[in-house]
Amino acid sequence: MSKFTIIPLCLLTLVLCTSSFPDQNDGVSSFQSPLLVKRHQRTQLVATEFGEISAVHIGDGYIIQFITLEPNGLLLPLLLHSDMVFFVHTGSGVLNWVDEEKKRTLELKRGDVFRLRYGTVFYLHCNLGRDELPEKLRVYAVFDVGKCLHDPCLGAYSSIRNLLMGFDEKTLRSAFAVPEHVFGRLRDAAKPPLITNAMPGNRTQVSEEETWGSRLAKLFVRIEDVTDHLEMKPVDNSKKKKKKTSAYNVFESDPDFENVNGQSIVVDEKDIDALKGSSFGVYMVNLTKGSMMGPHWNPNACEISIAIQGEGMIRVVNHPSHQSKNESERFMVEDGDVFVVPQFYPMAQLSFVNSSFMFMGFSTSAKTNHPQFLVGQNSVLKIFDREVLATSFNMRYETIERLLGAQKDGLMLECVSCAEVELSRLMREIEERKRREEEEIERRKKEEEEARKREEERKREEEAAKRQEEERRRREEEEAARKKKEEEEARKREEERKREEEAAKRREEERRRREEEAERKRKEEEEARKREEERKREEEAAKKREEERRRREKEEEEARKREEAREREEEEAKRREEERRKREEEEAERKRKAEEVARKREKAREKEEEMAKRREEERQRKEREEVERKKREEEAMKREEERKREEEAAKRAEEERRKREEEQKRRPPPQPQPPINN
Repeated sequence: MSKFTIIPLCLLTLVLCTSSFPDQNDGVSSFQSPLLVKRHQRTQLVATEFGEISAVHIGDGYIIQFITLEPNGLLLPLLLHSDMVFFVHTGSGVLNWVDEEKKRTLELKRGDVFRLRYGTVFYLHCNLGRDELPEKLRVYAVFDVGKCLHDPCLGAYSSIRNLLMGFDEKTLRSAFAVPEHVFGRLRDAAKPPLITNAMPGNRTQVSEEETWGSRLAKLFVRIEDVTDHLEMKPVDNSKKKKKKTSAYNVFESDPDFENVNGQSIVVDEKDIDALKGSSFGVYMVNLTKGSMMGPHWNPNACEISIAIQGEGMIRVVNHPSHQSKNESERFMVEDGDVFVVPQFYPMAQLSFVNSSFMFMGFSTSAKTNHPQFLVGQNSVLKIFDREVLATSFNMRYETIERLLGAQKDGLMLECVSCAEVELSRLMREIEERKRREEEEIERRKKEEEEARKREEERKREEEAAKRQEEERRRREEEEAARKKKEEEEARKREEERKREEEAAKRREEERRRREEEAERKRKEEEEARKREEERKREEEAAKKREEERRRREKEEEEARKREEAREREEEEAKRREEERRKREEEEAERKRKAEEVARKREKAREKEEEMAKRREEERQRKEREEVERKKREEEAMKREEERKREEEAAKRAEEERRKREEEQKRRPPPQPQPPINN
């Protein structure tokens, strides 16, 4: 009952007036309405044969991720961008992370709750197990990615490999202080998936990709060997609450409330140090068959719940400030579904009569939540004056007394067939909504059909008006064409007259032109004869100049050939000299390399002889030590045998002494001798 104490009357008044104060609590997001996300609606982020990761986005700030690792599966190193609070649903594994420059290790099992802070580098490994059917490791984690100083946010985490390989090769080689051929193995290795298979502990040979991947993991988590996490010592559960790096197990802790109808447990910063300063708490509720978590609301946090076993019904009353046609919402949830109930929204969770219903979740505050129940022994209504309640509900005082005093149970109540009733109501609502949707579809079809008919009628009227307009335009065009034709004929007659006048004028001009052409032709022939004579004289002069030019060109060509032959001879001599010098240099380089190889071989031989000498000396030293050790052992054995012989001799002497003493005791005392008479 420590987690379900009753708040004062003033807080109840505040709850009923939340429409005026929508953001009174730090760390609580203001969701608009309840949210249900079915299992098949999750967003898949990673999927390999060794595991998968899927996610559900809640509002603008929260992400729920479902991490599943196959036996011996390995989630490669990640850098957290936000706090990560998680719950282990099934299986077992090992969590490794860096905290305050130290390597941390935590063995995980079913029911564990833990938190990793933002900026942490971690990786997760699922145990291989010794059973015939080893269990998968399923982890449910929540991230608060809404508190970003930049836009867009980076998401929940980044792969360490992606962050490292974003740098250029020269920078990385300088940072690692390794030569190019060594770093090339990491550069050329294929990128592994985010979830892969862990390397077995007894494995002696691995691929280059796995070797470099393992070295990269060691670099960021500062471990001595990549397989250390496969051979870690078990955690002492008796000291969990005293260790900063210990998880809190909900199945090994006493519930906060328990009766025949179920039990519940809440994990907050008072239970585990890791949740101090966090934005999340964790809770788990297990309802037996035909039970109900009584109507209640959360004043300090929103609830993000995940169904982990069985089926159930969730009933949520919409907040008065929320504009909705329905007064409440109900939905059925089953294994793997996520349902979110905002702060101040009254709710109730119900189980069916044929199965129990278990769900866990994250509250958006690590502080004590103090959920407020409306019914039962812990009802907040009992704080009020009965007369005030009677007036509020317009009922008699006695009726209010009977109403508040009839229920003897606390937070979890018996409610046989309530979930079935809610389910039947939900089905009726779905059928009614489907019927209304079908009627709406039919009504829309009729409206569309009528609109189509009106549109067709409008088109027919437009086509008739268009035809009339075309007929009027055609008559106007025919009239305009007739007038144009008459004007064209008159224009043609006028043009014919003008053409006849112009023809007569052209004939007169043609006669004058022929006379002028004859005179011009005579003058041109005279000028052509003179030009022909001048051309012949110019051709003879040009011929002489061409002969002179060819003679000079021939002489220049012969001189050029002689010069080219001389240059070729010089180049050939130069080439031969260059080849001779190159051969000499190559011969010198070959001799130098041969001498260098000989020196290296001599050094290697001397080194091998030195190492052989050292090994021989070491062997002789070990032989001497072995001989001395055997001598010491033999001497010790001799001394031990001598000591045993002495002990046995002393023991025999002691036994003989005791025997003599016993014999002396058994002997009769000597008889006194009679006196002798003289």
